[in-house]
Amino acid sequence: MDGFLSLFQSYNVPAAFLVNLELTFWSAIFSAILGIILVVMRISPISSMRRVAAGYVELFKNMPLTIIMVFMVLGVFAQLKISFSDNFDTNFFWLAVVGLSLYTAAFVCESLRSGINTVPLGQAEAARAMGLNFMQSATLIIMPQALRGSVAPLGNTLIALLKNSTVAAAASVATETSSLMSEMIEFRPDVIVQIFLVFAFGYVILIIPIGVLTTYLSNKLAVRR
Repeated sequence: MDGFLSLFQSYNVPAAFLVNLELTFWSAIFSAILGIILVVMRISPISSMRRVAAGYVELFKNMPLTIIMVFMVLGVFAQLKISFSDNFDTNFFWLAVVGLSLYTAAFVCESLRSGINTVPLGQAEAARAMGLNFMQSATLIIMPQALRGSVAPLGNTLIALLKNSTVAAAASVATETSSLMSEMIEFRPDVIVQIFLVFAFGYVILIIPIGVLTTYLSNKLAVRR
């Protein structure tokens, strides 16, 4: 118990978890926007848009997140000179958000596409019969039903995003949990077991409510056919 107390007295563990939650929050918003755009492109009647969206999804779905994060620093920031702020911590935070969003959007797209597969084909045919164009059919008829059918996979994607936020250390975000954990292990190797337990249980506490909530919403919003 003394080991746990000394860790919390010497290091601001809650602040590190807060950084990861902020990374997750902003990345979830941007990846959701991009994921919706991608899934609309994937079901578009225009073949070139379908190919572009499919290529994006296959590229980012199969690319290691660490490589994306390193590219955001060494490629986007160092070579392309793209910066979000003069403050280094703020700049690297948003670079990490961009990397996480680009990566997660591919999985959001696939989650939504699985929801679209649950929408009966007759719904799209009825929309066309009513005179709706593709965008009207997608936004008013198909996507609302697809969202209800993809709550569970989207919840899993959000959980994965929260855990993936620890890779932000590769984008030089020095205030999140994995960076703090490395610092604690370096300077306090005598309580390495307690360090592991602090971060392990911290993520369990954050992830379980997400799983419970998405399971409840999945059952509550499921379309009964």
